[in-house]
Amino acid sequence: MTKKIKVLHITFDMRIGGTEQVIVNLFKGSNSEQFDMSILCIESPLGPFADDLLASGVTITALSRQPGFDTSLISQIRQHIKQHKIDIVHCHQYTPYIYGVFAALMGPAKVIFTEHGRFYPDSGSWKRKLVNPLLNRFTHAVTAISKATKQALVEFENIPASSIEVLYNGIQGLAQSSDCLPALRTKLGVQNDEVCFGTVARLDPIKNQTLMIKSFDKALKNNLKAKLIIVGDGEEMPKLTALVSTLQIEHAVIFTGYEAKPAPYIALFDIYLLSSLSEGTSMTLLEAMSLSKPCIVTDAGGNPEIIQDQVNGLVTPNDDMQAFSEAMLALGTDPEAQDRMGKASKVRFDKLFSNSSMCSRFEEIYQSLR
Repeated sequence: MTKKIKVLHITFDMRIGGTEQVIVNLFKGSNSEQFDMSILCIESPLGPFADDLLASGVTITALSRQPGFDTSLISQIRQHIKQHKIDIVHCHQYTPYIYGVFAALMGPAKVIFTEHGRFYPDSGSWKRKLVNPLLNRFTHAVTAISKATKQALVEFENIPASSIEVLYNGIQGLAQSSDCLPALRTKLGVQNDEVCFGTVARLDPIKNQTLMIKSFDKALKNNLKAKLIIVGDGEEMPKLTALVSTLQIEHAVIFTGYEAKPAPYIALFDIYLLSSLSEGTSMTLLEAMSLSKPCIVTDAGGNPEIIQDQVNGLVTPNDDMQAFSEAMLALGTDPEAQDRMGKASKVRFDKLFSNSSMCSRFEEIYQSLR
């Protein structure tokens, strides 16, 4: 019997986010007969995504990174790698990568670095540009979740383009079910003649829900009959609710708060919105596509690689309220375009963004590094 390849995923923690969802999906979609996967978090507490994994028997180790560059963390990770005879160290995001590659130095474990997204505005530092090409020599594979993310690694991190592979995030598509929609529509007060715009995201400045709300307000003033459903919670909640109150559109904007299982809301939406200033590959955007939803997104990060303008949605210039509002008005008043773009979303999702596609490619990389 062939020995299983031991893969250690190193990340910050297992809170709710895109990076963590990718790790969960790798566990769900990878061949357990070929790969023995575990997780090492460099920060505590673990976060809610860890609960289901732990319940299913996944090994998750939590460390406590200290402020500054914590050299003791390198020793702890190195000891973990040796003790568990790890074959591949898969580092998610830059900081876990730094600790992971130093911990694996001079040992047999191979290192993979996956960059999941960038901050806005993006920037680099001379220290990182100096050290990253050296670290790259001890890195056996680098993946980026979009072409835009790859370009950022080249431009801001000085990592050679030739060593970076674009490997799109993949998810398990949401199940098509409409049984609960009439009750949910009634609960939220969405009328039959209203188009339902919606988003699922943490309420964070980087997601720019301020632009979304202002754009929606402008569309309403152009006689669009619509509701805006915002699913999620976060630091921007007080600011956003105050904005809605100031604009006097409380009747048309609904904040649901955090929903652990937002699939019914996504199924309810007629049009999915993503107004981010910066984005890697939005998992909820992919979920909306899997349910045949047309989407309106900003031209940020990986968004225009996922949504093809005028094909499965509309792409507007980044942080442009007028353009975003015009897109909402145009698509919101065109049911035929909604139907056509929604069908195109499902086709594009099945072709490029399924979980099986992502897992298969990572398995190929793991096997090649054995």
